[in-house]
Amino acid sequence: MAETMQSLDQLSALRPAAPEAPRYVQKLDHLGRAYATGKRKNAVARVWIKRGTGKITVNNRAIETFFARPVLRMMISQPLVISNRSGQYDVICRVSGGGLSGQAGAVRHGLSKALTNFEPELRSVLKRGGFLTRDSRVVERKKYGKAKARRSFQFSKR
Repeated sequence: MAETMQSLDQLSALRPAAPEAPRYVQKLDHLGRAYATGKRKNAVARVWIKRGTGKITVNNRAIETFFARPVLRMMISQPLVISNRSGQYDVICRVSGGGLSGQAGAVRHGLSKALTNFEPELRSVLKRGGFLTRDSRVVERKKYGKAKARRSFQFSKR
């Protein structure tokens, strides 16, 4: 049976040990690349990163030709800029589904996750910037009896 407690001091000694924070380890394939999948709206991006000169390739095309708008290119490079890793990694990604904005968000999400797989110590910086969180907002479905998702048809009294 259990021993009886003589004082409250002995009770504090029975407190369970605090759980350790999870340790994140580097995950690389046999070619020395880190892989991650990013999602945004209906777009899915598969992203591989490896040490290199900072070249970003999307669907076998340069980022300047695939994402013509500078805002989308800036959005994709945000994880590299915030972690001070611009020009240190080559990024190769395959993206499908959705539109250009959703695809850029998916590449950014996948790139952030791949960076944490390559360098686990960057996780806190990227997490603080909100790059590791999947943006779950999607288009609301159209309901019957409505013109769109929420818009009603024009009301007429007569």
